[in-house]
Amino acid sequence: MVRKLWPLVLSAVALGINSYVIAGILPDIADALDVSQGSVGLGVTTFTAAYALTAPWLPGVLTRTGTSRRALLIALAVFTTGSAITVVSPSLWVFLASRAFAGAGAGTLTALATGAAGVMVPDRRGRAMAMVTFGLSLGTVAGVPVGMLIAGRIGWRATMGLIVALAVIGLVAIAARGKTIPALPTARTVAASPERGHGAMPLLVGGVVLAFLLGIASLGLYTYLLPIATSAGHAGLGFALVWAWGIGGVAGSWGTGRLLDKTAGRRLLVISPVLLTAAFLLLAFTDVSGFWLVAAVIWGAAGWASVAIGQAAFTAVRPERSVQIVAWLMAAMYIGSATGSAIGTVLLSAGTSAAALPTWALTASVSAAVIALVLAGLLRRRSMVESRPLS
Repeated sequence: MVRKLWPLVLSAVALGINSYVIAGILPDIADALDVSQGSVGLGVTTFTAAYALTAPWLPGVLTRTGTSRRALLIALAVFTTGSAITVVSPSLWVFLASRAFAGAGAGTLTALATGAAGVMVPDRRGRAMAMVTFGLSLGTVAGVPVGMLIAGRIGWRATMGLIVALAVIGLVAIAARGKTIPALPTARTVAASPERGHGAMPLLVGGVVLAFLLGIASLGLYTYLLPIATSAGHAGLGFALVWAWGIGGVAGSWGTGRLLDKTAGRRLLVISPVLLTAAFLLLAFTDVSGFWLVAAVIWGAAGWASVAIGQAAFTAVRPERSVQIVAWLMAAMYIGSATGSAIGTVLLSAGTSAAALPTWALTASVSAAVIALVLAGLLRRRSMVESRPLS
């Protein structure tokens, strides 16, 4: 399976690095472009906004007007071009425009790569789709520290150059695959029965809301992991917490794929928000270093596992719309991440201690757990109705 999917996974690694590394090399970019760090921070906003705006509709356009391979190549080419322009950006405005361009390619690429992975390995669809999430988490966990190290030794442009190099390798590999990438499921290629379509929209809307809340709780709070540790008296634990979160994330995204091959995504839907809630409770109400490390591992694992679980659960509702559903879920997660970061900024500006942020994040994780429980019940009922023999 890895032999089939590695170009998609490698592309996801490049995307994972690109999504989060800017925050780590922001001071270097600001100095090079002679602007404020706040101005450079807008690059994260433009990337996320372009991702969220294009992901729900552009994958569908590309798959309707060409082959799956062609759609993947276009999305990856847009992402690579935007990243390459970032490397040579001479000014803030070119930098921001390049981030938006890369974000548009990233949103499209994530949905297409996830959908392609599912159809390339249909007998292990859950694990195959989770492999793309694994690439994203690996890029975030391992790629970002490596990117920061390169920036410190050679410069931030070299870090962005690494992203371009990985994306180009993925691009060449996908181009060389020829017709081995099968057509992605669409309304034209999959017959959608009225029974399957009936009542699907409320479930899918609920899935988007769930992804948004999990984005706020997990990735949104992660922005402030180091300030939280410092404020709580664990400044010396910061580096270990980052790696604990990362190890949990990689393990969660990898292990979830195996679980999804054995059980339906709807049965796992509640697990992630419940584990996130448990992790935030440990951070909010304990001071023991060991418990904080455990909490960070659980937090990372639950947050990244929720991506693959949500995709498996809700694409099963409308398989012919799987690419669009993945796109909406990922867009919601990214918007949730940006929203969570913004909420944290507002709270800190209002005088809230960084150590209190996990308590605030509990609001999102508990809400997500309640919604997940309701959705799991509705999905189970729907599954029972669809499996009932016709009389």
